[in-house]
Amino acid sequence: MAALSLAGVGPGDLVGLVVRADGNATVAAGGDEWDGPAEEVGSADKKIRPRWAVWSQETARILARHGVRLATCWDVAAVHRLQYGGWRADPRYAWACLHGQAADEVPVAPDVPDLFSAVDDGAEAPVLGAAAVLEAAGLQLASLTEERGGNRVSTARSESTAELLCAELSADGLPVDRTTAQGLLTGIIGPRPRGPADAAAIRAARDARVLRHVPAGTAADLRSPAQVKSLLAAAGIDVPDTRAWRLEEFKDRSPLVAALLEWRKAERIATTYGYAWLDEHLGPDGRLRGAWTGCDGAAGRMTASSGLHNMPAVLRQAVLAEAGHLLVRADLGQIEPRVLAAVSGDAALAAATAADDMYLPVAAELGVDRPTAKVAMIAAMYGQTTGHGGAAARRMRAAYPVAMGYLDAADRSARAGRDLRTYGGRLLRMSGGGNPAGRGRYGRNAVVQGAAAELFKMWAVTVRARTAALGAQIVLCLHDELLLQVPAGRAEQGAELVGACLAEATRRWTPGGGIRFIADITIAENWAGAKS
Repeated sequence: MAALSLAGVGPGDLVGLVVRADGNATVAAGGDEWDGPAEEVGSADKKIRPRWAVWSQETARILARHGVRLATCWDVAAVHRLQYGGWRADPRYAWACLHGQAADEVPVAPDVPDLFSAVDDGAEAPVLGAAAVLEAAGLQLASLTEERGGNRVSTARSESTAELLCAELSADGLPVDRTTAQGLLTGIIGPRPRGPADAAAIRAARDARVLRHVPAGTAADLRSPAQVKSLLAAAGIDVPDTRAWRLEEFKDRSPLVAALLEWRKAERIATTYGYAWLDEHLGPDGRLRGAWTGCDGAAGRMTASSGLHNMPAVLRQAVLAEAGHLLVRADLGQIEPRVLAAVSGDAALAAATAADDMYLPVAAELGVDRPTAKVAMIAAMYGQTTGHGGAAARRMRAAYPVAMGYLDAADRSARAGRDLRTYGGRLLRMSGGGNPAGRGRYGRNAVVQGAAAELFKMWAVTVRARTAALGAQIVLCLHDELLLQVPAGRAEQGAELVGACLAEATRRWTPGGGIRFIADITIAENWAGAKS
């Protein structure tokens, strides 16, 4: 079998790639096709660095199982979600939309064999092939190149490469020390139960730490909000509901409320992040694994299963760097207001981003204190119109009319059921049902949150590329936070590179925008210790 040479293909050129589960690949470029093992694809990637056109993240997952990691790609599914919105992006659907078929006319699955079905002897090659994915990627690229506003081709490329990162996160997992994790669980929810009866006894003991504070003769199921509300009323605490934020004001003067709030934290860990969770998701190699995707199907944030995006802060002590390594944590600061300055083009708000704490110049401009300025900014982006937040947001209209106009326009469009697009070009569907006011609030926030997600992913894939030579590995992407494991001797260099990558990603994401983005970057042995 001839080696994969890709004659005439240069760095960044699109090359079609389909990989089957057994590791055999088909590559299409320049009208030619090649079939062979995935390892040849890996070799060509290192020598040439083309941009591999693939149908979805599934290709990267298969390659990872065969020891192949690509540098870049063009992910048709990721770009389809960017252009068309929503979640559905299977090859059949993306192909049909690119060729002019109305999205609502494409069936979810074929009832009879067609070009996407298994091929009979002598039948036409299926559309699912490498030549087809190359054509699909080319059509997407041409469409994005014609569009105006933002840097949409760069966004499509980073969204695609983010899917490679997601495949690697899924395969590699998060380093978690089992002994430390079990010790933390024992301290919070009690020892590992030896059986159902023991589990019931431990649960009863956990409940008893709350019920000892209730009036004599009173009993309640702490897992029932209605019974907890009655329990609180019997103790003289009358509240309309038992949400944690509502109970916070009572915890310093009520031992019952303080114990109840602590019980809730422990109960959440016991039911969601207990021993069963640890046994299911933590592998024998000390890596906690979940499935990652580069887009949530809405505003475009990365998602992860297995509790990776919601791990209680107390358990972060168990996220421990492996021997000879350290963790580098980088957290974007005040990301949404800085993004608002970028996407709205408000010069006054852009000037505020020059400060390490942009709420201080905003406060000076509004004539209020810093906490009020922060409330005003958040209220503006989330559409709060009443109370302290609403009053503060009204001050924003005089100080930053361009930014507020941008948010108001998104609000009006969403209320009217007109779809929106983020700065990077992601379609945000607003044509569904629901309350118009609720759609408006969602729309004004989604155009900011979606753009922030695009910048974050561009930063993440830049970090992935620039720190690879250090032996660094991104092990977690959490909203606006990156966590890397780096060889201990290169941790300082890695931290510096992460900061430089933010500046590089910013220049690519919003060239000439004059917006300053900042990140808090720390080095530690465990995740909790890396929090500043």
